[in-house]
Amino acid sequence: MCKLFCRNMERAHHINIAMVEDAGTNGTRRGPEVRAAAEKDQKPRGSTVSFHRLQYTVQGKRGPPCERKTPDRQILLELNGIMKPGLNAILGPTGSGKSSFLDILAARKDPAGLSGEVLIDGAPQPPDFKCLSGYVVQEDVVMGTLTVKENLHFSAALRLPSSVPPSEKEARVNRLVRELGLTKVADTMVGSPMTRGISGGERKRTNIGMELIIDPSVLFLDEPTTGLDASTANSVLLLLKRMASHGRTIIMSIHQPRYSIYRLFDSLTLLVGGKMVYHGPAPNALDYFANIGFACEPHNNPADFFLDVINGDSTATAMIKLQGSEDLNFEELSSPRQSIEDHLVEEYRNSCYFSNTQCELEHIDQDKNCIARPLSHAITYNSPFFHQLHWVLKRTFQNLLLNPQTSVAQLTVHIFLALIVGAIFYSVKNDQSGIQNRMGALFFITTNQCFSTVSAAELFIIERKLFVHEYISGYYRVSVYFLSKILADILIRTLTSVVFSGIVYFMIGLKCTVEAFLIFTLTVTLVAYTATAMTLAIAADQSVVALANILMTITFVFMMIFSGLLVNLPSVVDWLSWLKYFSIPRYGLAALKVNEFLGLRFCEEVLIESMATTRMNCTMSTNELMCTGEEYLDYLGIEYTPWGLWKNHVALIMLMIIFLIITYLKLRNMKKLT
Repeated sequence: MCKLFCRNMERAHHINIAMVEDAGTNGTRRGPEVRAAAEKDQKPRGSTVSFHRLQYTVQGKRGPPCERKTPDRQILLELNGIMKPGLNAILGPTGSGKSSFLDILAARKDPAGLSGEVLIDGAPQPPDFKCLSGYVVQEDVVMGTLTVKENLHFSAALRLPSSVPPSEKEARVNRLVRELGLTKVADTMVGSPMTRGISGGERKRTNIGMELIIDPSVLFLDEPTTGLDASTANSVLLLLKRMASHGRTIIMSIHQPRYSIYRLFDSLTLLVGGKMVYHGPAPNALDYFANIGFACEPHNNPADFFLDVINGDSTATAMIKLQGSEDLNFEELSSPRQSIEDHLVEEYRNSCYFSNTQCELEHIDQDKNCIARPLSHAITYNSPFFHQLHWVLKRTFQNLLLNPQTSVAQLTVHIFLALIVGAIFYSVKNDQSGIQNRMGALFFITTNQCFSTVSAAELFIIERKLFVHEYISGYYRVSVYFLSKILADILIRTLTSVVFSGIVYFMIGLKCTVEAFLIFTLTVTLVAYTATAMTLAIAADQSVVALANILMTITFVFMMIFSGLLVNLPSVVDWLSWLKYFSIPRYGLAALKVNEFLGLRFCEEVLIESMATTRMNCTMSTNELMCTGEEYLDYLGIEYTPWGLWKNHVALIMLMIIFLIITYLKLRNMKKLT
């Protein structure tokens, strides 16, 4: 009886699919020529994804006996099933394991705590499956300062093999633009928090297009309707349905779709607490639940009804009593939610859907043409290193120039601060007050160069999700992204430092020689480079901008204290004095002091004026005044030989290299799989 019921439901399912395919976007039936073309293009391009005995456990926190421990948490438990070409939906309440299940199928989950296997067309997942399949993440990750077409070109340039000619890549991009309905916005900037761009639905379609560039046999989507209004979400799902009807395998997790979206699903997988309570044709799900005592009320959304049943909603479970079921204990079901979950799991395992799936999985296991091996997370690339560097560097520079926060704003702020500092210390004199003014100006300049690099961390953290997604998908290597960020930052830091130096140096009236100005500019630029490297090293493993800013601010404050102006460094206790060797402002300030004070005289005018007024002042000992820059440098304990100047630059370069190495290692070892 159960097998006859399943056969009838499958027949009805095929009829429903034909009705959906015959329906146009306006509800009209297709013409004979369109149907003939569709039948001609009926050969499936999608792959069959089967999963066998999948279990996933998150290990709890371990530690010393005095620390609080957390137990292991079972996320998924004994999942078995098959997803064929078509639109396959994974539904379930929050915390049911939908996203974890999707990530495992897409080979994007850390294998620690994972058991079971996923087969693609009866064979184990290839090592680079994550690069061969498409994956659209829940939060759109796309470069907002680029146009729709530029983003698609970027994906085509890096994800398609180098053997594919540029003309074919261009043709594929143009075809996708038409298929995705993005023709009108093809040359429009996607948009960012600072600039207005395309709509949410168009942005989602752009994300889908970047994955479709490689024509994947399986496309995964994590909550594709998140952040979209009902109408836009419906249009996105209609697009996915059209692709699925042409033989592509689409697997997506979705929380609570409306009915017009639900009826597009070919297969449905319902999860609760990491367990499967239904896996089969979507149109059959309502009849299946009615058959086990859960009847959906007329005009109720099936997706809402399933969630009500799973969550133990009273109106849903009350239907059991109305149906007069003798197999269920209503008192037991209506009390704890766990009893309902256990009942649903038990009913599914006793159903013909479960037995039919098990039979298919057994056949797949018997026909498996490879030895099963654990899920691999190898990354393969379709383009060489320098090709990747060219495209990533091009995009990084374009984003830098089009993002006002990183280009115009920083340049404007540096010009403004240069004018303020130049006005405060304008035309400094060669007298005793000039010593203090020069010290104040040089200290402010080095400190400003350090704190102005904090902005680099924010953009680094904002791009974190984009970098992780593109790296996992095989767009480029970590080293390519790292070099692109460094080279782009060198450009902006060099530009702002040169402009800042050119304004502030001549307004203050520092030593008027070409050599001194060039050394000043070099020192200021090196301080900016080193401070930026330290900022990137701190922010590389951070995901919260506020926390990164706090860490950087505290670090720069300590460096500022040990710069040599606020405290006499020789007087610092030994167990703290070693911190001065890691102070970026200390090396920058020391180099600027040597460059500025060497060769200057500060007492000459004072002594002449004193001789003209009174002999007492004229006979004032020069030992009571610091008449030369060398005397002042001796007083500070700064070596002013040529090596005394350049050793500070060498120290800055060494610190910069150390921080850059730390940054790269953090990027390399970043947890890129959840």
